Amino acid sequence: MSTAELIQSLTRFDASQGPRKVGPDDGLVAELGGCDARFLVWGEESGGGFSLLEHPVPPRSLCAPLHRHIGVDEYSFVLEGRMGALLGGEVIYAEAGELAFKPREEWHTFWNAGDEPCRILEVISPGGFEHFFREFDQSTKDGSFDPVALGERYGIEFEMESVPRICAEHGLVHPLLG
Repeated sequence: MSTAELIQSLTRFDASQGPRKVGPDDGLVAELGGCDARFLVWGEESGGGFSLLEHPVPPRSLCAPLHRHIGVDEYSFVLEGRMGALLGGEVIYAEAGELAFKPREEWHTFWNAGDEPCRILEVISPGGFEHFFREFDQSTKDGSFDPVALGERYGIEFEMESVPRICAEHGLVHPLLG
């Protein structure tokens, strides 16, 4: 399903359709090379206010290069495991039951800081940016991946050269390192 078709199929959930439940095995999953994204609430379903994703993160895995978003805040609630994050110039750790706020336009990244699996609920506000993950997955699979165009479309800027440094500093792995 194309992004346009998906967006057209999503509507604000107002309960007139009956109850909505997303089970532990439900929801589209975008494969992102180690830090996947399971879509629980799309921005269109919330009227644009937010989207909700689950990120299962393998042990000692960096999720993304250092990056920042224009106009998008992220809130990471740790369900299990231990999340590390670089926010601005500060490293923080969040345990199960804790929330980390990654404000718009601030350089950040996050990772599984433990030797056990980590699961994070990610609230993205406003909604819409979640489509970046779906397009990333789709375009890497069909060979049309253009990181510059994708970044411009979703207002995200990457510092790709940060990956080796962050992985070395925190004992992490990332697909870009092979």
